[in-house]
Amino acid sequence: MRISHFVPLSLVFLALPACNRKAAVVQGEMPPAAVSVTTVTSEPVTITRDLPGRIDALRVSEVRARVSGILLERTFKEGADVKAGQVLFKIDPAPLEAARDRAVAALAKAEANLQQAKTQASRYAELVNIRAVSRQDYDNALAAAKSAEAEVLSSQAAVKTADLNLGYATVTAPIDGRIGKAQVTEGALVGQTDATKLAIIQQLDPIYVDFTQSSTDLLALKKALKEGSIGKVSGEQSQAVLLQEDGSEYPHKGTLLFSEVSVDETTGMVSLRAQFPNPDRLLLPGMFARVRIAQAIRNDAITVPQRAVTRTQGGMGSVLVVDGQNQVELRMVRTDVAVGDKWIVTQGLKPGERVIMEGHLKARPGSTVVPEPFVRKEAAAGNRPTANQG
Repeated sequence: MRISHFVPLSLVFLALPACNRKAAVVQGEMPPAAVSVTTVTSEPVTITRDLPGRIDALRVSEVRARVSGILLERTFKEGADVKAGQVLFKIDPAPLEAARDRAVAALAKAEANLQQAKTQASRYAELVNIRAVSRQDYDNALAAAKSAEAEVLSSQAAVKTADLNLGYATVTAPIDGRIGKAQVTEGALVGQTDATKLAIIQQLDPIYVDFTQSSTDLLALKKALKEGSIGKVSGEQSQAVLLQEDGSEYPHKGTLLFSEVSVDETTGMVSLRAQFPNPDRLLLPGMFARVRIAQAIRNDAITVPQRAVTRTQGGMGSVLVVDGQNQVELRMVRTDVAVGDKWIVTQGLKPGERVIMEGHLKARPGSTVVPEPFVRKEAAAGNRPTANQG
């Protein structure tokens, strides 16, 4: 009996696709790679600048002794908030009271002399008409009366000065604000040779932030505004945002007050100032901060995500563009400023073009790819989002 070798036809057909794939691999023909793409858009964007600066008090007042004497008492708590007119220090008033008493006595004497001079002048006015006294004596009496009047005025001024000095013995706060440490202690002799500094008061609400911007940057911005390529900001867009030392955003918006009319010759920078509310006293003078200000609006800016742009050694940017035939093209682009997580592209891209976001290593220029819409993914690790890897 002869046994024939029979191979089922279905097995032959199943083997054919595998053979074809193997042959394709052997010949170097790989299937198109799948890449994630996003479409380039044109949108209005606000051009902002993050500028370095320092926080400064709205008003600073140095409390000084305006009269000399022994400091008797300090009546405030260091580091506390004080009100204008609040008593801070008391200087020994005894010598000042004595000086005022002397001034009052001198005024009384001057007033008595004035009364006597006026009486004599009045009497001489009658006698000169009957030639009982000479004209010279009468003129001397009038001059003495006027001199006595001047002496009274001088004595009155001396009394006023003595009253002022006596009032200065009680040192009060000139402004509202937070007072620092006392510069002198009780028993110290103050104001002997100069106006001794007793304490410093700083007004902290609202508060200033002084910052600087490059004159070159400012000039380029003004040129673009003049050419009409960008527009001016207005309303809420002109408000300033404060970035604190830890990078967090301060909850209250600020107002840009002014910019200097001259450029610092040593640094080439222009000084600017903004004012921020500080109700909780979180901002203190001397702190470093950055101010984010909106300086212009570009209505039709072409934007592309930053992760789609690769930098060359010369600093030029490049992107991988997928054309209508799904072929990859290397495109050099010129970028301007960053807005959020996007670059503003000034040259090299048009709205509607597709750029590769993920899969750069699988997409070579000239190759065919399978484009898929890019979807932002966030892998939760606790509550912290993790950026996608391109």
